[in-house]
Amino acid sequence: MSLKAPPSPAGSGRGRSGRAPRPVSRRGGIARLGPLPWIAPVILLILAVVVWPVIELIRTSFLNISIAGKVRGSAGTDKFKKLFEESDFGAVLLWTVVWTLVVVSVTMLLSLALAQLFNQKFPGRRVTRWALIAPWAASVLMTAIGFKWMLNQTAGVLNTLMLDLGLIDSSKDWLGRPETAWPWMMAVAVFVSLPFTTYTLLAGLQTIPQEVYEASRIDGAGSWQTYRHITLPMLRSAFLVGVVINLINVFNSFPIIWAMTQGGPGYDTSTSMVFMYKLKETDIGESAAMSVVNFLLVVVLVLIFLKVSRWNEED
Repeated sequence: MSLKAPPSPAGSGRGRSGRAPRPVSRRGGIARLGPLPWIAPVILLILAVVVWPVIELIRTSFLNISIAGKVRGSAGTDKFKKLFEESDFGAVLLWTVVWTLVVVSVTMLLSLALAQLFNQKFPGRRVTRWALIAPWAASVLMTAIGFKWMLNQTAGVLNTLMLDLGLIDSSKDWLGRPETAWPWMMAVAVFVSLPFTTYTLLAGLQTIPQEVYEASRIDGAGSWQTYRHITLPMLRSAFLVGVVINLINVFNSFPIIWAMTQGGPGYDTSTSMVFMYKLKETDIGESAAMSVVNFLLVVVLVLIFLKVSRWNEED
């Protein structure tokens, strides 16, 4: 008498193959969107704050707009032609590039030195670290105005001090001439840029494991070899962040120049940002065209730096 296996009870959930069927997905419509509902507010914010203004700016540069803001029709590319024919356009672009490269280069070198200093243990290190935050915490406009008062020809602290010490015979108009105004404005720009870059590099230095330095000492590497082959390569990411952020900030720096010289006399101490602002007093469409040029310039500067630095390659 042969024995047969009892049939599987109904509703046991197993088929003829003995395997349980795959559960049916019951995910709702919102769940199918994945992380989109969480990042949607950020995307909307970027569209509203970044993308839409850029589109509107480009559209405005092709319009003929009165000083009162009334649109009088399309201007085509006339505003760009008028901009490129400005007699001061080339000089302003040249000074903008010089201004950006000098300020960023000096800022990065000084920040690297300060970051290495603050990475060491010495008495009063905490106080000096706090003191470095002051230029960053204060308003850039307020700092620029303070330096302008200090450099005032009649009542400025600098002239008074130098006259008392016999270093000069008469008060100097430090901000009245381009050859003296540019160095002072660059110094102020470096002064307000140091805190962020220094702390960025300091954070990078503190992420380097001490075991790496110990291993290099055991291998007989000297101080310069250790700095060149260990510190600098491992600081590369923080250095790139500092340079890119400074390139954008310094290029777009408006308060320092406007507060100290207003770009004068004429356009002798103007960068492209100040030049753009002054153009709006006579032609809004031309000012918008200059804004488009500024946007493209800063993108080109950043891309050139990223290309030269080979940011996406790992050491």
